Amino acid sequence: MDDTIRRALQRRNIIDITTTGRQTGEPRRIEIVFHSFDGRTYISGMPNFRKRSWIANLETNPQFTFHFKGAVGTPVADLPATARIITDETERREVFRQIIETAWHQQDLETMVRESPLIEVTFGQLAA
Repeated sequence: MDDTIRRALQRRNIIDITTTGRQTGEPRRIEIVFHSFDGRTYISGMPNFRKRSWIANLETNPQFTFHFKGAVGTPVADLPATARIITDETERREVFRQIIETAWHQQDLETMVRESPLIEVTFGQLAA
């Protein structure tokens, strides 16, 4: 992974992810925000009781593609990645606390812990 991508991963940004549809096996691409803390990368969503399709897809197959889209100061790159869905309440609370402090200031911590999807991203080798 080159230094430009490493730097881009150190700040919050809008990206796309492509998961594999759990029923169709077809690629499913969505736009979403990622967050980075202490050298770790997380993807979450706003609170909602309804389970998102992207989380259901990652439950079936945790492999996905993390797409940088070339926004200002961001490289264009497709990174192979693996999702770890975070279900532990203590860990969720800590990550969401950091997300609220740095980005989503108006959100309620307990609502996010209860209702928001949350994954930690692990990257594989850089794809062209």
